[in-house]
Amino acid sequence: MANAKYYGTGRRKKSIARVYLVPGTGKITINKRDIDEYLGLETLKVVVRQPLVATETADKFDVIVNVCGGGYTGQAGAIRHGIARALLEADADYRPVLKSAGYLTRDPRMKERKKPGLKAARRAPQFSKR
Repeated sequence: MANAKYYGTGRRKKSIARVYLVPGTGKITINKRDIDEYLGLETLKVVVRQPLVATETADKFDVIVNVCGGGYTGQAGAIRHGIARALLEADADYRPVLKSAGYLTRDPRMKERKKPGLKAARRAPQFSKR
């Protein structure tokens, strides 16, 4: 296991994240950029690190992520999902911790489709009596 590489795919809304865990020091790289450079909000960085903190492996793995689609929040959620799945591949003993925290569950919420006669999914045209 000298060259171990664990893979996990994460999804949220329109975002898809391909996550690789490599034994290392805890460096997180997203689309060949550092996490601090890629994600501006501190809350999103916390979201990405949640599975690593829950399993106490934050300093054991380097995380290499390739993510596309959606916005920053969706991408952060997809990365979290991918990291959780990759951790399972690394060690199946993490399953109860990750499952109880809800990191293995794919968030099913998607954008609602636009309906005919409306301006958006639920936004109706402005009403005027005359």
